[in-house]
Amino acid sequence: MLPTDWIEHRRPDGERLGWIVPEGEGFRAVDLLGRWRHDGPVDWLTAEEDLERLGIGYLADRYRLRLADATVREVRIAEASAEGITVVADEFGAASAVGADPDRFRLPFPAPDALAPERS
Repeated sequence: MLPTDWIEHRRPDGERLGWIVPEGEGFRAVDLLGRWRHDGPVDWLTAEEDLERLGIGYLADRYRLRLADATVREVRIAEASAEGITVVADEFGAASAVGADPDRFRLPFPAPDALAPERS
């Protein structure tokens, strides 16, 4: 359940880009994985522009998921919502192979630090 002060921010076509959260005299942007986009408060326009510049393309990127046993799996995001994040194993592009049944992992929202972009 999202805090009641989180304000949803959408593109003109209605696609959700994230949320803008009041903090002190300013605001902070939160992306669709629940990650803060700024270290501290910024003005409203900066928060909006950051979410719009970010878009949703990063959801299609490859990520690395560090499991509890310290193994690392290559994954792609299958679903991202405030109820949780689902990623699917994507070693060697398996997530997009026809008929594939890749391992699925359900993560909390916001995404844990164990989920990191492949290029980090």
